[in-house]
Parts: sequence; C-alpha cells; structure tokens
Amino acid sequence: MAALSSIDLLKDCDRFPHAQDNNELYLSKVNSYYHLRVASDPATLGFVLPFVAEIFATQPGWECDSKSTPKTLTLVAGSDVLSRSAAVAESLASIRSAKKFEVLTGWRDESKDVFGPDGEVIFTIERSATPLLGVVHYGVYLTAYTRTADNQLKLWIARRSKSKSTYPGLLEVIISGGISAGEKPLETAIREAGEEASLPEDFLRTHAKATGMISYIEVREESAGGETGLIQPEAHFVYDCELPEDMVPQLNDDEVDSFRLWTVDEVRKGLQRGEFKPGLAHVILHFLVRHGIVNENNDPDYVELIQRLHRHLEFPLRRGRTASKV
Repeated sequence: MAALSSIDLLKDCDRFPHAQDNNELYLSKVNSYYHLRVASDPATLGFVLPFVAEIFATQPGWECDSKSTPKTLTLVAGSDVLSRSAAVAESLASIRSAKKFEVLTGWRDESKDVFGPDGEVIFTIERSATPLLGVVHYGVYLTAYTRTADNQLKLWIARRSKSKSTYPGLLEVIISGGISAGEKPLETAIREAGEEASLPEDFLRTHAKATGMISYIEVREESAGGETGLIQPEAHFVYDCELPEDMVPQLNDDEVDSFRLWTVDEVRKGLQRGEFKPGLAHVILHFLVRHGIVNENNDPDYVELIQRLHRHLEFPLRRGRTASKV
C-alpha cells in the first residue's frame, strides 16, 4: 500500500467537507444539520444531527424549527450563563436518565464552556455531551521529547488504556486533556501531566512552551464511543516540553497503559498504520514542522499542510481569558 501523504493523514481526521475544496458539498452538508442557537443571538454555536435535535426538542426550554433555512435547534430557556447552564444540565439529566444516547454513558461530571459571538461564555455543558450539540471542544496537547547523547530526537508516546470509553488502546502524545470550564490552557496541561504522567509541576511551569494551536472537525466514528456521525469541532492549545534523559514519565492513573520513547521514524510509521488517536496527525505534524523535520524541501504539500493544521471553525470562539465562574 502506498504511503499516505501529510495531507492524507490530516484529512483522515478532518473529514467534514471544506468549503474551499467543494463549496456545493460543504453547503449541502451544513444545511443537513440543525444549527444550535440561543434565543438571544442568531449565531450558530454547533451542528446537530436531526435525530439529536428531535430528542432535545422534547425537553422544556428548547425549540426545534425544521422548516427554516438552516434548520435550527434553539435554547430558549435562560437569560444568562447561570440560567442557561442550569437548563442545559436539567435537559441532559433527563435525557441521560431515559438512556437516549449511548455517548452519555461516558459521563464525566466535567463542565465545558461554550462561547458566544463576542468570546463570552454563553453556557456550560457536560463534557460527554459536547458532540451531541456539535459545539467546539477545547483541549491541550503537550508533546514531551528528549534528545539522546548522539542528539537524536525522540518523542514520549502513550498507549491509551483498553478500558477507556473513547479510542481505547490507541496511541497519543503523553499529555492530552479537555479544558474544564473556567480553566486556563496551561493549567490544564499541568493538571493532566501530574494526573497521567507524574511530571512535576515546577518543571513544567519552567520548561513547557506554548507553540500555537491546531483545529479540525472530527466526524465521530465507532472508536470514539457512542453514536457515530456526531460532529466534534476541535481546537487545541499545543505545548512542547523537552525532558532530560533521566526524567521518565510514570503511570499515575488507569487512563494510560504505558509510556515509551519513539524515534521520529517510528512515530511516522505508527501514523501510517492508523495506530494513533484521531487528531494526533495534526499534533505530530505540527511538532515536526516546528522542529524543521518536515519542511518545504521534503514535503511537496508543505504549504497546504500548514494551512490545514489550522482549520477555520465556523462557530464563535473563545477570546483571551474568558472563562466561566459557574
């Protein structure tokens, strides 16, 4: 089988149509979903599958309009962050109790911020429910690496626990996690590093380097757990941290089965074999570009690669330090 190009690897995760590739297909896809809104603002906050919208429409405080263009699912309950968040939580509790969606069996008791058109928090939502409403999920990835005595660069790679409800047994960089409501990205990275890899906080605060963001829209498949076809826009803050050779990550919870140092060539082969969690091609290629390993001289799609690492998301986004106090 021919090796996948960098663009092939990115497209394998970022499967929602791009307007610049085929605008007719993009518009057809966008209009096949219900557009999530709140009553106070016409901005689209997420894309919702029709069968999901119909179930939410049975809950108090929601209105579903199948005749408008685009079709809309509107949260009419609440007039501020607290009251909207309470209404969403009440609806989700009822839907979960009725076992309407398999994705909610992965309930995390962890709230996520949903942002409005001015970058303000408009409501919060349980993490496991974010793909139901198709809202942007914010997270962090920290790539820990080391240089050997002969200056060879190696990456620390984690294998996810086979018991995880999402992407069991797949590979990723050693630190990843969703940003909780009210949390700063660096604090998420430090929290996850302690919980998952026992890396010391003081070391990370000194050595972790913010290196930008990646973004894409995942169309969830079976390995994600729960219903397939749900839309999950992803925006992740990316960090690097060079570890000394004698600093070895240690397992600290049941979310990871193992850590191992991989050469760049091993990582690339793992991507080709589909062993990594969706989105990790973005993380790793972003890392390889920044370290000059992938460049215009060895990748014919280099310019397009740079563009596709940062997909435009057609939803309101967070701005600076705006996080909920719920």
